[in-house]
Amino acid sequence: MDLHAPLGQERKDKRRGRSRLRLSTVSSVFAALALLGLSAWTSLAPVPLQSNPPIGLTPAPPEPTNIASSQPDRDPTEAPAGLATSGPDDGAVIRRTTTADGNVVTTFSPNARQGPVVIGASRTQDPRLAGQPNEDLIEATDAGELPTVSASGLRPVDFYARPWSGARGTRIAIVIGGIGLSQTGSQKAVQDLPEDITLAFAATGNSLQRWMQEARRKGHEILLQVPMEPFDYPAIDPGRGTLLAEKAAASNLANLHQAMAQITNYTGIMNYMGARFLSDDKAMDPVMRDIGKRGLMFLDDGSTARSLSGDYAKAIGFPHAYADVMIDAQVDRQAILAKLDELERIARRNGQAIGVGAAFDETISAVAEWRNEAVARGIEFVGISALANENTP
Repeated sequence: MDLHAPLGQERKDKRRGRSRLRLSTVSSVFAALALLGLSAWTSLAPVPLQSNPPIGLTPAPPEPTNIASSQPDRDPTEAPAGLATSGPDDGAVIRRTTTADGNVVTTFSPNARQGPVVIGASRTQDPRLAGQPNEDLIEATDAGELPTVSASGLRPVDFYARPWSGARGTRIAIVIGGIGLSQTGSQKAVQDLPEDITLAFAATGNSLQRWMQEARRKGHEILLQVPMEPFDYPAIDPGRGTLLAEKAAASNLANLHQAMAQITNYTGIMNYMGARFLSDDKAMDPVMRDIGKRGLMFLDDGSTARSLSGDYAKAIGFPHAYADVMIDAQVDRQAILAKLDELERIARRNGQAIGVGAAFDETISAVAEWRNEAVARGIEFVGISALANENTP
């Protein structure tokens, strides 16, 4: 007790101290209760605290971060988690949000296009499924699974085609044939050739299904080579199942179907030899009609000027192309490069050109090197179907 303090001062200070204590205690209790309540609400709330994207069909502003580049470990052909989009060149990103009551709300936002619009992309095969056939384009027969036009009118030549940019610049298609005749040559062609080089599979080859799947998964467009009778047959024999000018139509069609059933996923037929057969109108008629009705194209390797394939394509109405240059008639690297330069001159003069060759080591290495240099000079390499004439009867 302070004897020098004014009367009653000591009592007043004690009450004030007790009041401050009570106020501090009450404030602490309320703060603790508020924090406890907030924590409980956060843990029990069905919706997270972060801001959600706008719900509804109003377009949202584009996100500055490119989705594909922000997820380097993801397959670029696969849509990121939570997003549904059919490809990098689509016009929108589609976000589907599930609300608390179970409803799904879709929001659209612009997607920056990552490249030029490709021709035929909407009706071509998904690259992730390129090794598997479209069941709608298969006809089950006694000979096996044969290509056919779907009920909706979709053709194999369209569905299995390799998409291209659509730019009307200088275009070249190179077809390397004989895939399946040599295991080492086939492996080298599939592994070493750029994906925009078309591969032609010999119907008489081996392990065709395996090579087809590898080639398609890599991105190659493919053709099927069917053996046809040359003028000096049988001294020169294209192999088993050769279509012969003197054979009955039923026999040639049976051999054609046997060849067709070896693989799937091809856009068309290419002759293997066949100078005599291609010049015989009676033999050609049923074969060309069958190819046309199955929605395939025909590539004539250009080895004979007497071929009637183009006339039948126009009369019946199906895609057709002629090769301009056989690039490896002489299997020598320098000779092949000279032929490829000739192919480029034709392409620059006409806007497009087609070269054909075989899966020799010299051809494969020369084509792979020359193609890269030609791309740097502004040439676009396309699948063979992109250069076929779309004939109408």
